[in-house]
Amino acid sequence: MSIHSQVIRRWFLFAGLALSLFQVSAFGQSAPCPRYQAGSTIIEPKNLFSAGGKLEVDFTYQTRLDQFGNTLYCFTTSEGVESPTLHVHPGDRLIIRLKNELPSSGMPAAMPGMAVTGWHSGDCSSKPMDNSSVNIHYHGTNAPPVCHQDEVITTLVNSGDSYEYDVHFPSDEPPGLYWYHPHIHGISEAAVLGGASGAIVVDGIENVNPLVAGLPARTLIIRDNLVPGNPTPGGAIPSWDISLNYIPVPYPSFTPVVVPIKPQKKELWRVLNASADTILDLQLQYDHVSQPLTVVALDGVPTGSQDGLRLGEAVVVKHILLAPASRAEFIVTSPSLKVKSAVLYTLNIDTGPDGDNDPTRPILALKASSGASEPQLRIANTSSLPPAERFFGLADMMPTAHRKLYFSEVLSDPSNPNSPTNFYITVDGQTPAIFDPSNPPAIVTRQGAVEDWTIENRAQENHEFHIHQIHFLVLEQNGQSVDQGQYLDTVQVPYWSGTGPYPSVKVRLDFRGPVVGDFVYHCHILGHEDGGMMAIIRVLPAK
Repeated sequence: MSIHSQVIRRWFLFAGLALSLFQVSAFGQSAPCPRYQAGSTIIEPKNLFSAGGKLEVDFTYQTRLDQFGNTLYCFTTSEGVESPTLHVHPGDRLIIRLKNELPSSGMPAAMPGMAVTGWHSGDCSSKPMDNSSVNIHYHGTNAPPVCHQDEVITTLVNSGDSYEYDVHFPSDEPPGLYWYHPHIHGISEAAVLGGASGAIVVDGIENVNPLVAGLPARTLIIRDNLVPGNPTPGGAIPSWDISLNYIPVPYPSFTPVVVPIKPQKKELWRVLNASADTILDLQLQYDHVSQPLTVVALDGVPTGSQDGLRLGEAVVVKHILLAPASRAEFIVTSPSLKVKSAVLYTLNIDTGPDGDNDPTRPILALKASSGASEPQLRIANTSSLPPAERFFGLADMMPTAHRKLYFSEVLSDPSNPNSPTNFYITVDGQTPAIFDPSNPPAIVTRQGAVEDWTIENRAQENHEFHIHQIHFLVLEQNGQSVDQGQYLDTVQVPYWSGTGPYPSVKVRLDFRGPVVGDFVYHCHILGHEDGGMMAIIRVLPAK
């Protein structure tokens, strides 16, 4: 476990103690951010649907301590629904009226030297940041990085403040799974570990891949949190516990969530890794034999859908690697009544000598029964013409620029091995710099550009490259061409062993869309992002 993780854990204990002083007066007898017992039967998030091209939701941002002293956070609707799944269509507007009901902490930003102070004019720069600040990032969407949409660099909603989002989804937004979560630099990890996240579904995937038409669908959101008692990770002890739809799968019992299911039926599973730090490698086993998973979308983009035919192509695999923030949509066939053990696992991840411990553990156990209820949500059964493809032709474009970037880490005090780690993402040739919102953009490009970036990992732990507002096409891994590249918004760059070439990925970024302005790219292990591993890109309007 990195020194940074140890510092974060100590800070959580201090923040939890401070919060407990405010909790009773702020919330009385109410218990916001409800959680469930280990071993519970699956509970689906509430689905909210747009109508007439618009979805309007009132959110309050709340917090409390759980029985282990962990600080919980959540977005709750005016009807008391926590973290609903928000369904929209391409071209829709999502209007969220957000009220921050966290008590004013009176504490500075979580990470010393990381305080964000809004510097734009207008209400996207509320007040100086503190530990009660919040905003919302609409992860993976191609929404504009402007005030009241998906601007996260300076938008601050502090204790007692209200703020309205009016997010415009492009008419060519790919149908698939996206998500929302806070993105305040310095405390993003705390908010996401606390559970403040939910799914966004851009409906219409059945138009791109008819395989899913008419199938029952489940939304499965995997989150992580501190392990009670703060044991030292290693062996079976994970760096972070995980939960499924707010049902914990805790160390040491790892009791899986129970999912009743009809036997030998096909379902579409939408799986979101909403973890702050935990990498997942999903595998479904029936009586310890891995089962085929028919992938139809990754990171919100239907697989194989950008070849001009407007139709997707399913990919059959035996396991799915999901970096923090990544999403996968895949078809499963439920077990027969003869199967004794049907379990979805996350397999052990080698994150490197300085990385976290992500051991093999179960997530859910399928219980086949003829009397089991099907999920309430079912994919539409339609043959409508799919929308125009957002990224069509990108693979054949001539890049307008080639760039090399790299992840790196150093101790803040090289003479003290117990000092916190500074995290960097740097354009080759520039001086490494910890993120600060007042920094000038590290990269300036122009609308209409198509750029190839090679991203190296020069650290001895995994890092996860993510860029806001756009998707990219994966071209190469470690210098080797990827035969069937996929459009993603987050990709893992494995750790460096300490000798030999640096691990790398090569991606093609598509700036041909309408997005202009300042936005960010960073490692989506949020402890690393909070530690400085983020930078700004500026997209200028086309000439």
